Amino acid sequence: MADIIHTIGRRKEAVARVYLRPGSGKWEINGRTLGDYFPRPSLVTAIQQPMTVTDSVGRFDVVATIEGGGQTGQAGALRLGVSRALVIVDEANKPKLRNFGLLTRDARAVERKKPGRPKARKRFQFSKR
Repeated sequence: MADIIHTIGRRKEAVARVYLRPGSGKWEINGRTLGDYFPRPSLVTAIQQPMTVTDSVGRFDVVATIEGGGQTGQAGALRLGVSRALVIVDEANKPKLRNFGLLTRDARAVERKKPGRPKARKRFQFSKR
């Protein structure tokens, strides 16, 4: 196994560069702790899901730089990056992560605004007379 594993995760407009190394389970995202950077507990549990699924909580230190997007997109990008790194660590993790849908890139993005409409699908109010 390599000393430091580098992977990339993306979701919506967010990009997370993840560096995984053997350690005590510390998280550092853009120089801050996991709980500091993501104050919502639901996002923290979603991000840590790959670690709990593969029983590797406390075995690796995660250092990540995230840019773009909002909180949910960044959390999704980080989750995908961690999942991909855990597959590189041990190929036996792949089926476990695949079963939970953690290796699938969520391709949903904001639909573009169409001309003649106020938003992507919304229409202006119709007036019969």
